[in-house]
Amino acid sequence: MSQDGLNRRGFLEIVAGGALTGLLAPPSQTDKARPKGLYVERGTLMRAGRPYRGIGANYFDLFYRLLRNPSDSSSLANLRRLAQHGIPFVRFMCGGFWPSEQSLYLKKPAEFFARLDWVVDTAERCGVGLIPSLFWNYSTVPDLMGEPMQAYGDPKSRTNAYIHQFTKQVVTRYRGSEAIWGWEFGNEYNLTADLPNASEHRPPVVPTLGTPTSRSARDELHWSDIQVALETFAHTVRLYDPQRILLTGNAIPRPSAYHNLHDHTWQLDTAAQFETILQRDNPNPFNTICIHLYRDSKNIYPGGAKNPGEVVALANQVAQKTRKPLVIEEFGISRQEGTPAQQRVLFQEFLDVFSRYGVPLAAFWVFDFAAQDADWNVTFDNDRAFMIEMAAACSQAEAQAKASVQEGPFNGGVGR
Repeated sequence: MSQDGLNRRGFLEIVAGGALTGLLAPPSQTDKARPKGLYVERGTLMRAGRPYRGIGANYFDLFYRLLRNPSDSSSLANLRRLAQHGIPFVRFMCGGFWPSEQSLYLKKPAEFFARLDWVVDTAERCGVGLIPSLFWNYSTVPDLMGEPMQAYGDPKSRTNAYIHQFTKQVVTRYRGSEAIWGWEFGNEYNLTADLPNASEHRPPVVPTLGTPTSRSARDELHWSDIQVALETFAHTVRLYDPQRILLTGNAIPRPSAYHNLHDHTWQLDTAAQFETILQRDNPNPFNTICIHLYRDSKNIYPGGAKNPGEVVALANQVAQKTRKPLVIEEFGISRQEGTPAQQRVLFQEFLDVFSRYGVPLAAFWVFDFAAQDADWNVTFDNDRAFMIEMAAACSQAEAQAKASVQEGPFNGGVGR
């Protein structure tokens, strides 16, 4: 604890003194030549001057494995295999899950970024896009900075100073890379906000992994806290990368999110209330509508929807109204939902819904994550490998359709 304390105290001194500035990449002329990665143009998701649609994968362990064990490069080898099989992009956790794992950034920042360089360099070489999620676990940064969760809501907190500095370093280091497709804040922070039973859902206490020894009411998040942190992240990104897409990383709102906020009950929200919360969860300057979507065993979905297809229809209406592309960063079918043949049918239903509503970007959960072998893991060698093939086939079919339109007699653009 004493060493962590020294790191926290020294963090602001490091920022103020510029000791980490050597890790910041200088601006290059090519940055201004054309947009890199994914960007939004008049409400349409674009890549390399054309509208883009694709199905990728969540690769939670891509960097995490290297962060924990730099001698284990299996995730890089598997990233190359994904590229060979036609998966166009992956979303990954860009840091440690626990404070003790992320402390490498404070103690040995050059080593931290050397390992992240391996990921970006590999993606560049094999042509896979990357969507890094910079602050995946909502309790990691406040714990690392020795502050409660509500420090997210204080613009002058060490937590927000850390968000600014880490974001600045990552963005300036990799903004010149064609492999970076977009920037994500974190994973599903919206699900932690304003819960009626918040005291039962405080972050875990695991001191051996860098958490405090106890929690309090100040560790119960409100949306107003999260909003400040999102602003810190988004405005920092836009200082150094004005074009790539910004994603909150938020899940589909809870079916009672509006009532959680306003009257602290579990009453189900109406479609209008769902729209209000979905827009709140993806505020400007975030230029996408980000959701995570899974089948619910009780068929309880937000906005009065009765199935995932109706959820996508509602979310797509908000996307069109706000002129922000709909991004389904997570979707999937677990082993518990049936045999492999039944899982294949349900997976195809998701893909059909995405096609029906023109969802430009989606990623299945989850590739090469042994911790979830029992339910969600998809590998090249297990009985769920068909999901890789199906996702790749969708992306390849979309690319071929675009190519045929571009080569048509009028050389017209792709539109829906």
